Amino acid sequence: MVSITTMAQSKQTETEYDFWVGEWEATWKKADGTIQKGANRIEKTLDGKVLQEHFSDPNTGFKGTSISVFNPRTQTWHQAWADNQGGYFNFVGETIGNKKVFKTLPVEKDGKTIIQRMVFYNITDKTMTWDWEASQDGGETWKLNWQIEYSKK
Repeated sequence: MVSITTMAQSKQTETEYDFWVGEWEATWKKADGTIQKGANRIEKTLDGKVLQEHFSDPNTGFKGTSISVFNPRTQTWHQAWADNQGGYFNFVGETIGNKKVFKTLPVEKDGKTIIQRMVFYNITDKTMTWDWEASQDGGETWKLNWQIEYSKK
């Protein structure tokens, strides 16, 4: 079993994900190549200690929310995601170079070690890129499943 502390590449800070706070327009390509747009609002709550996300895709009715919190003892971020399709994920944060990452703990299934992750990068004051990736070999290789370009409203 992999512990949470062994997964982190570097210590994180309490302000690590402040770039994410705000109103965002989300744009992505569907599998058929058509452009899709949604919205994501991230706010600080609970005395500024928790980030709460509100994602929506008006074209499909998909909605999701997350709460992200910094653990000062371990200097690590944690996120819980839930959506209106019954999806739930528990993530641990890490920083790899200029990339901010939330990833699941490894799960063994059919002889494979499955990890899923969100990667935030190309971060500016007004834009960023978000990737949803999956690994079936314990994080040795990653497959891009979904990419969203974010721009601040």
